Amino acid sequence: MSASPAASTTASPAASSAAAASVPPPDQADLLDFVRRAAADAELIASLPLDPRGRTWVRLEGPGGSEAWLIGWPPGTGTGWHDHADSVGAFVTASGELRENSLAARLPTDGWKTLELTDGVDRERRLPAGSGRAFGRHHVHEVLNESPDRHAVSVHAYHPPLPRIRRYSRSGRILRLEQVERPEDWR
Repeated sequence: MSASPAASTTASPAASSAAAASVPPPDQADLLDFVRRAAADAELIASLPLDPRGRTWVRLEGPGGSEAWLIGWPPGTGTGWHDHADSVGAFVTASGELRENSLAARLPTDGWKTLELTDGVDRERRLPAGSGRAFGRHHVHEVLNESPDRHAVSVHAYHPPLPRIRRYSRSGRILRLEQVERPEDWR
């Protein structure tokens, strides 16, 4: 799903830049609206090649310069614990069902390697087809397809485009920062 092409105009480059600068960046609600519309696009969802051994993905053009992805999840796959650093985001399950485990806690943004989590911070959401959510900066979660025999497909969007992803390991109440990935690591 991509934005429709803009109508041709004769505005000067300076006027076009000024107009673009006055448009606010997409917020969580804008991203959630986009991923809901994309997830409802049966032709788009059917276009994703599915691999039984690993996740597949296709980059989409998101609203307002956001980064968006169509992702296929084979049975039994997941992301592991991570966050999207300074980006806000949203995702919707287009087919199948995903589970999101998340932490309802504000974590320090930098300068730590190990944290002991308090009781009551764990949240779990079941996200069948058509269900999704938006989230703010530094939202720590993992997304899983727990089906033993069915792929899931989802649509995700982030703004600003992902500057980094922080990956964590978790053992009980202990959360450890394991790795920081940057866009150049994903190419």
